[in-house]
Amino acid sequence: MDEEAPTKTTNWRTWAGEARATLVLAWPLILTNLAQTLMTATDVVMMGWLGPDALAAGALGSNLYFATMIFGLGLTTATAPMIARELGRKGHSVRDVRRTVRQGMWMAAGVSMPIWIVLWQSEAVLLAMGQEPALAKSAAEYVRALQWSLLPFFFFLVLRSFVSALERPLWALAAGVAGVVANAAMTWCLIFGNLGFPRLGLVGAGIATTLADTLMFVLLAAVILTDRKFRRYHLFGRFWRADWPRFRELWHLGLPIGATLVFEVAVFNGATFLMGLIGAAALAAHSVSMQLASLSFMVPLGLAQAATVRVGRAFGARDREGIGRAGWTAYVMGVGFMALTGLAMVLMPRTLVGLFLDLDMPANAPVIELAVSFLMVAALFQVADGGQAVAAGMLRGLHDTRVPMVYAGIGYWGIGLLLGVGLAFQGGLKGFGLWIGLATGLTVVALLLLVRWLRRERLGLVSFG
Repeated sequence: MDEEAPTKTTNWRTWAGEARATLVLAWPLILTNLAQTLMTATDVVMMGWLGPDALAAGALGSNLYFATMIFGLGLTTATAPMIARELGRKGHSVRDVRRTVRQGMWMAAGVSMPIWIVLWQSEAVLLAMGQEPALAKSAAEYVRALQWSLLPFFFFLVLRSFVSALERPLWALAAGVAGVVANAAMTWCLIFGNLGFPRLGLVGAGIATTLADTLMFVLLAAVILTDRKFRRYHLFGRFWRADWPRFRELWHLGLPIGATLVFEVAVFNGATFLMGLIGAAALAAHSVSMQLASLSFMVPLGLAQAATVRVGRAFGARDREGIGRAGWTAYVMGVGFMALTGLAMVLMPRTLVGLFLDLDMPANAPVIELAVSFLMVAALFQVADGGQAVAAGMLRGLHDTRVPMVYAGIGYWGIGLLLGVGLAFQGGLKGFGLWIGLATGLTVVALLLLVRWLRRERLGLVSFG
């Protein structure tokens, strides 16, 4: 008994220490994600002040932009597990970390160019999708101003991966908050012509976001150049020097992450389109429910990013116990939080819907009832959504991205969307059926990823032979 007690105490302290380290790393990442969401929400609100046509055109443009941006975001995410592994393998690694960041920025520039070409043709793309010509023209003008934000935003993401891998994400949060404030101020000035600025309408919103994302990158770069701990990496030195094996490895790791994000985002965009076919009330209720689900998702997303770093560092250090401890700690936190949000959706759905709609207005009654029913399904998939997000981050820490991509394609599209369409249109369940399909797809992906994590030793994902 005397020999066993210190072991138990030490084990408990080890897990408690991991929980503290995960929380310290995760909460600034969570707030940074919320800041990015707030930036988009600010733009939508101010577009609405211009009128319904401007809001519709802005929504078309931003959805097209987001559909292309999310792929590049996935690519640049690959820098996080690579940097974490290198720091885990050699705590004072400078050269390898610098080269990974440099090639990550090269990759960001490389993916931005073809996206720019596509987005420059936004009007033709939207017309081909059957959108109204006037809306397509306004949306394209907005996108042509907004698209230049891609490169500084991707650069910011690479630098955020760097500071997060060094477990100092507060600097990225500070830059993100500055970007939100600057975006709100510049959008207000450039859309409406306030404080002597030209009145540019939607184009002004695009310019403001581009300037805000550039500011975020410049601020974080300035910190890295001046902070003593960051400065020794000389990240921007010899920026022109290639490291082709590392560049290829980043693409090899990042392409599946980008594809996975596209699978997930596209299925929810497709569900939004299908809700529009069902009716305006279903679409409005879906939008409200998705806003609530998306807001709660920021927490497991931040925990997933923290898990990638913590698992990646243990992976680089060849610490099997550390890998399991880091992964399970983030997983329990993410699933536990989402279980609480799911409970809130069950216990007070009307209160939550009331954050977006006036509950006393008779005209809102059909939308409210649908939104409440959707939240009942959303409550069920909260745990699955949190589980799949964190499990994907855990596996990325092990540089395992290709099989999770296949799981995402099968779960979201092969099962979730097909089942949802069948239940909605063939089964007569309409919007409720679509949400059941989405919940089923998320659950399938969550279970597949969890099983893969449980079998990581058998599959050779942590083989150090």
